[in-house]
Amino acid sequence: MVSERATRTTPFAAMDVLERANRMDDVVHLEVGEPDFDTPPAVTEAAVAALRAGETGYTSSMGKPELRRAIADYYDRRYGVDVSPDRIVVTSGSSPALLLAFSTLIDPGDEVVLTDPYYACYPNFVRQCDGRLSTVDLSAADGFRPDAAAFARTVDSETDALLLNSPANPTGAVFDGDTLAELVTLAEAADATVISDEVYHGLSYGEPAHSVLEYTDDAFVVDGFSKRFAMTGWRLGWLVAPPEYVDHVNRIAQNTLICAPNFVQSGGIAALESGDDFLDDVRETYRERRDFLVSEVEKWGLSLDYTPGGAYYLLVDVSDLPGDAFDAADFFLEEAGVATTPGPDFGTNAEDCLRISYANSAEKLAEASERIQDALAGVELQAAD
Repeated sequence: MVSERATRTTPFAAMDVLERANRMDDVVHLEVGEPDFDTPPAVTEAAVAALRAGETGYTSSMGKPELRRAIADYYDRRYGVDVSPDRIVVTSGSSPALLLAFSTLIDPGDEVVLTDPYYACYPNFVRQCDGRLSTVDLSAADGFRPDAAAFARTVDSETDALLLNSPANPTGAVFDGDTLAELVTLAEAADATVISDEVYHGLSYGEPAHSVLEYTDDAFVVDGFSKRFAMTGWRLGWLVAPPEYVDHVNRIAQNTLICAPNFVQSGGIAALESGDDFLDDVRETYRERRDFLVSEVEKWGLSLDYTPGGAYYLLVDVSDLPGDAFDAADFFLEEAGVATTPGPDFGTNAEDCLRISYANSAEKLAEASERIQDALAGVELQAAD
């Protein structure tokens, strides 16, 4: 008999759309966060060299010491933060890192506070640990940026964890340093633990994103190589844990993950040692794509109401189109050949939206926009309430 936990786990709509779109011909994919850049050559070369050198056995469940030192050096170089390699656990992507954090922190019935909109998988991570969710509303009018006062109305002595995401999926919002500092203070006052998902760090287009580790050592930080180094299929991430939690995290990792692939970890070392030139070029390319797509949405006659500060997503309001967001996604896919993700997957405050990724080439974005404009030419938009 299927467990209640499995039954309560909802599908990931972006992957459902991807699978459907892959069965069709001539589709422009804007539904998933899949960078269209190649992995840096130095990373691939390092992994191939590691394979040829026979680096195919187990490593420590916490990861290769060299990689953990390289990650620690990254925090020093990027944020001026001293993180001991002993606090770092290497994982097969950032999703297992999130599950490790929740498994270590959350008992049945414990409350986790997160924003709405949120990354679609967050509620399912919490459900796997039988936790319960409370949300803080965000709006496009405020650029989907969090207000510490709104968190203060939700976080209290019943709160066990506060989940933050900046730059955020699906909105692209970036928390400023003052807000992060306020949220850390709020969590400390409530005796709650901060979990900060920082996997889109390096992809912000104004002020650089701040790590929560600049403001506290008592937070879990999730990060990885997928987004900034175009290594989604390599499945390599990490978790920084507060010192008192490291042994508990490692015990769970030993039993559930064993270790991240040996030779892939060697690729991760090369990525962190390759410098920032690759990322500088990638970030500028994404900025140009963002600016193009923001201007194109206006031509479609749809509402955006904000400009994302990071990541590579737009959350576009489609409430003026007939039907709901699922109907709009179906229309874009069937009539325009453009795959997008329905907003309800990302929370109540995204239910009238589509998430559109600009992690695709400028040529594909231009083609997608032209297709959408052509498809919408025959659609009568509904009057705003």
